[in-house]
Amino acid sequence: MRRSVLKSSKIRESYIKYFENQGHVNEPSASLIPSGDPTLLFTSAGMVPFKAYFMGEQVPPSTRMTSIQKSFRTTDIDEVGDHKHLTFFEMLGNFSFGDYFKEESITYAWEVCTKVFGLNPDKFYITVHLDDDEAYDYWHHTIGIPIDRLYRYGNKDNWWGPAGEEGPTGPCSELHYDTGAVKGCGDLLSVDELTGYETLENEGKTVEWGLGCHPNCDNCERFVELWNLVFTQFYQDIDGQRTNLPSPNIDTGMGLERVTAVLQDKSNVYETDLFSPIINSIEDLTGSKYGGEESTDYSIRVVAEHGRAATFLIGDGVIPGNEGRGYVLRRIIRRAIRHGRLLGLTDPFMTVIARAVADNFGDIYPELLEQSNFISDVISNEEERFGLALQNGLPILENGFMTARKLLETRSSNSPIIELLNSEEVKIPDAILSRLIPVYEGLSKEDLKVLSGLEIFILYDTYGFPPELTAEICETHDFVADIDGFNKEMEAQRSVARNTDAFTGSMAIDGDIDSLDLPSTTFLGYEMTETETEVLAILTDNGAQPALNENETGKIVLADTVFYAEGGGQVGDKGYIKGPAGVFQVIDTKVLIAGITEHVGKVISGQIKISDAAICQIDLFHRQGTSTNHSATHMIHAALRDILGTHVKQAGSLVTADRLRFDFSHIGPMKAEEIQRTQRLVNEKVRSNLDLTVNESSYTDALAGGALAFFDERYGENVRVVSMSDNQSGERFSVEVCGGTHLSASGEIGTVLILGESGVGSGMRRVEAITGQQAESLMIAKFNLLDVIAAKFQSPVSELESRIENFMEERDSLRHSLENLQKEATRSQAEGLLEHVQDMGGIKLISTIVDANSVDELRTMCDSIRNAIHDVLIVLASNISGSPVVVVMCSDRAKEKGFRANDMALHLGKIIEGGGGGTSDFAQAGGKRTDLLPSVIDTSIEYIKAQL
Repeated sequence: MRRSVLKSSKIRESYIKYFENQGHVNEPSASLIPSGDPTLLFTSAGMVPFKAYFMGEQVPPSTRMTSIQKSFRTTDIDEVGDHKHLTFFEMLGNFSFGDYFKEESITYAWEVCTKVFGLNPDKFYITVHLDDDEAYDYWHHTIGIPIDRLYRYGNKDNWWGPAGEEGPTGPCSELHYDTGAVKGCGDLLSVDELTGYETLENEGKTVEWGLGCHPNCDNCERFVELWNLVFTQFYQDIDGQRTNLPSPNIDTGMGLERVTAVLQDKSNVYETDLFSPIINSIEDLTGSKYGGEESTDYSIRVVAEHGRAATFLIGDGVIPGNEGRGYVLRRIIRRAIRHGRLLGLTDPFMTVIARAVADNFGDIYPELLEQSNFISDVISNEEERFGLALQNGLPILENGFMTARKLLETRSSNSPIIELLNSEEVKIPDAILSRLIPVYEGLSKEDLKVLSGLEIFILYDTYGFPPELTAEICETHDFVADIDGFNKEMEAQRSVARNTDAFTGSMAIDGDIDSLDLPSTTFLGYEMTETETEVLAILTDNGAQPALNENETGKIVLADTVFYAEGGGQVGDKGYIKGPAGVFQVIDTKVLIAGITEHVGKVISGQIKISDAAICQIDLFHRQGTSTNHSATHMIHAALRDILGTHVKQAGSLVTADRLRFDFSHIGPMKAEEIQRTQRLVNEKVRSNLDLTVNESSYTDALAGGALAFFDERYGENVRVVSMSDNQSGERFSVEVCGGTHLSASGEIGTVLILGESGVGSGMRRVEAITGQQAESLMIAKFNLLDVIAAKFQSPVSELESRIENFMEERDSLRHSLENLQKEATRSQAEGLLEHVQDMGGIKLISTIVDANSVDELRTMCDSIRNAIHDVLIVLASNISGSPVVVVMCSDRAKEKGFRANDMALHLGKIIEGGGGGTSDFAQAGGKRTDLLPSVIDTSIEYIKAQL
């Protein structure tokens, strides 16, 4: 009997239902931005949100969990366009944290595939790791997989992880579905043959594979890898060392797109209902039909896949930029736009694709609908930016760099390169061409088809062309892009930036900190402002010291401290450490190494030595300021999300005792009205005197409870959750994971004033604000300033605005009258100059010193003279604001006689110890010596006589 075709929504539903029946808790998909794990760029697998559970850092809500996780991988971006590669995908997974292991995991996978999905058991081929006899035996003896469909592979194919530079890892077993020998590349390799090859390859030996197909074959598409069962037994650190996890775990992953293609009897993922609505929208836009010309199909797949991926990334808060996640997003959007252009789409179109994605996935992922306007704004902005980049940069690539190389192919050995490339055919701006001449001069005949790293870098740095896009365009023109050379240019630029930003004077600690064997510092500063403690270590530029004497600077490590160490954007505490024989003034507090706090400062009296019993006291005024501004930062964050939308996410902050700075994701400048609404909302909540409470919970529980977290921070098992809530209704205004110090109620903040809003990079904005006493002082200063201005205008403050408007109107009227008088004076002076015309060999010359206030006035005089006398050469000199200025204007008749205004200006400029330049019609010169202007006039006459 023919198996019924399942819709993707039904596949999701039946999968989750099966595992819920097996005692699994369904975990909703996490964001594509990994929370609390800076080692990962994106959530790249279903297990990423559960990483802390696998590592034993946190306790999971259940030992059995399942999910359908949004995932994104960057490795296949350039391959997208064929019919199988994807960047964004959904991963079905089931997970065990010390509960069941291999037997149950294999049984569950088999039952889902053959019973829930109804796939033919005889079409499955199973793979296991070479050394995993336990999994092999269970598949064969319990499930009943024949030996000839049970293959062993080495580390390359059947060892998983870690996802990133470090993390959980282990052997895996895969379920491959046989789509038929007609899609294969030959007879199947026997199990024994494959095991022999894999064993040798796993030992690092060179293997010459024989002909034959197998489940992990790269030469054909007979087998579809449906499900990967990872038996997570180890943790691999950043050095590649593996240690046993506290308990073995299960991590499985099955790509929704692949299984949907199999269950819907489609030849590839793009024909499933996951993509068909998106492709339909592209067909409507372009008039092209999918399934016809292969080049058209390729571009349609790029637009569909990248459009889907970009929509999900933006929905989770990623903004196009030049680094990290933002660069990946920019890259896929721009690649989609270019393929849209290849399909004939010259107008913006990506928002249409984004809407199709939101319509198709909005029921499953409501954030796509909630953020639809923001997603459209981000994409429209990027599409506009890239449209300009293509408009300006594509001609440089195709009509500049590539044309230059084609001309160089025809160059004779004696002809200068600069003359050849200055032709009208080569569209390279002079400033860029001058940088490339050394590159072109060194090209061999073989290099003419290789675009240099410098050229690729110029396209990227000047025109915003991703190097991958440049490489793709090169390929269509039979050129090769030197990406390695581009990377060297990028690194050279970064080195310059690093050297520019470098600073000296930091306190270098010689010696190995670890050798001091210091325990973790106990922080007591949430509950108290002063405590007794012990001095454990003293560090200076010269390393560890037994003591510090008066006026000596250094860093002190204490057993316990009330000093908050700089972190989460909040600056470190200040204060004093008082020992039995001296006082150390703390000017900053930082983290020395993980878990250990250093107190930076100077001994202001006596001596502080190791093992001293001491009292540490923070500066209460400074702590009050930082706590006030930190609490206000949370309130501004919440208000921005309320006013601008929930796409707003923290991108950084600086909290000092005097002011605060908050960076956040947002596509464009805030309107003045939005800034005012944000400030108004914050101050309303301040006046409401919201309760500020702090609770500890697991990081996962905090996120599940709605807390916001800063994605690029690494959090431990337990975190502090700072909440601001109405003390009567209990309604929460702000909930964030935060380790900083705070007030106990919002009313303690006083007043919040937003000083301004600005951009700090693509898709990132910054607000700066002050609070409390600082805000009060600013308002007093502004009121005082208003009083001073009102007094100067002899007007009450209430009427000051209209008085200033009247003043400005009077000023503009007077300025206009003055300009008219100046123009009339200039015309009159020009008419007077007509009486001083000299006839120099058929050229009418006016060369004299005049009064002028600007170069524009000099030019106006020249224009007036030329309108009266057509065949004229004019040299006017003037002292303008203490500087000598000379202008030269040549008529067509003068140019026929061989005179050029730019040549004359250059010559005359040297007389006044300066230079000059311009065009052959009009040029100007400047210098230092106003006293030599008469010599300029004399020299101009001699210059003309000599030329004639």
